Amino acid sequence: MTTKTAWNAQIDITEEGRKVTADATLIGKSGQRQLVGHGVARCNPADQNDPAIGDELAAARALADLTNKLLDNAAHDIETHTHQPVKGSLSS
Repeated sequence: MTTKTAWNAQIDITEEGRKVTADATLIGKSGQRQLVGHGVARCNPADQNDPAIGDELAAARALADLTNKLLDNAAHDIETHTHQPVKGSLSS
């Protein structure tokens, strides 16, 4: 039997001068599980301000933070089911 599940992700980006913040929100099945990753990018005062680059960096950092939180949740769930600590990395 094949089961298909869809999760939705949304990235909200806020630009304030030379600082960009991003929130990457992951909503699991039926909206039950929601995780949020945060990312920030700041333009070096010596560099030309290009908001698109800040958007990309902040979004990437928010997604990386979200990834780490999702891996932590998976490790916790494994430990809950197996009653054993997770060994090694879940990222590969």
